Amino acid sequence: MQRYSDCPQVLRDFLSYHESIKGQSKRTVEEYYLDLRMFLRFMKLMRNEMPYQTPLDEIPILDVDQSFLASITSSEIFDYLSYLANDRENREGPANTGISAASRARKLSAIKAFYKYLTVSTKQLSVNPVKDIEFPKIRKSLPKYLTLEESKNLLRSVDGPNQARDFAILMLFLNCGIRRSELVGLNLSDVYDDRIRVVGKGNKERIVYMGASCKQAIDRYLEERKKIVLTDNKALFGSRDKNRISVTAVHRLVKKHLLQAGLDSSQFSAHKLRHTAATLMLSNGVDLKTLQEVLGHENLNTTQIYTHIENTDKKIAAEANPLSKIKI
Repeated sequence: MQRYSDCPQVLRDFLSYHESIKGQSKRTVEEYYLDLRMFLRFMKLMRNEMPYQTPLDEIPILDVDQSFLASITSSEIFDYLSYLANDRENREGPANTGISAASRARKLSAIKAFYKYLTVSTKQLSVNPVKDIEFPKIRKSLPKYLTLEESKNLLRSVDGPNQARDFAILMLFLNCGIRRSELVGLNLSDVYDDRIRVVGKGNKERIVYMGASCKQAIDRYLEERKKIVLTDNKALFGSRDKNRISVTAVHRLVKKHLLQAGLDSSQFSAHKLRHTAATLMLSNGVDLKTLQEVLGHENLNTTQIYTHIENTDKKIAAEANPLSKIKI
């Protein structure tokens, strides 16, 4: 917890709880840290009546204690959400336009988790001011994905000195739908004949089966992998510098092969290949519950974004319209 030395003890205890007890990933805990630090700094800014444009980075929060947290009201939290929506600098868009609904929802989720910890898990507080505050409405967009033919073209385009490795990586994305972080974390011992053991979000393990072509690609790569010695020799995939392959390296190789296949690399990524796998599975008869297990979604609602793909009932309804067969 040394890296959180600019935070009060109550926040450090919360972060430690989520890392050691709840088993949250380091990335999730880091996001909690950044989001809650900003929230507490804003509360101090408002309470101390500082100029509104005072940089939050300059506001210390080490003195925040249980009584300070207990005094925060729902109205003050609404003020914070308003600040995020209207005044917080948006680094991905025009200045002073506020951050997106999705980013605000994530920050609100961190505050909710913090107060749940304080009121339910440790019972340090009796009142939760954020309990009934609703999340910002997020516009739902359909996931981008490759067609079956585009997927085949992508696989056909793979060549070069790392052909076996890159082909195996693309097959795991397109056939198994695993996350980029999950692929990077794969070890040699995670490959079991026709399946792989994947460690997903929250350190949750699942078994994902490989199709025949994917298994063939992995077997072909494993023959090559036997001849390679890495600094972390447990790793399934290595990089040119003989280290475990990184998330950044995977991102680059996917973009490279997308370009080689004549596809728009600005529109697609490793995550879009995961969308492609889910789309192809669902459109070819896999039910939502099974797809949820394959993808490692905790909530079925997350998986339902793919239900737009092949809805037979909707297609039948369209064909039933008399105008569908009119000759013009």
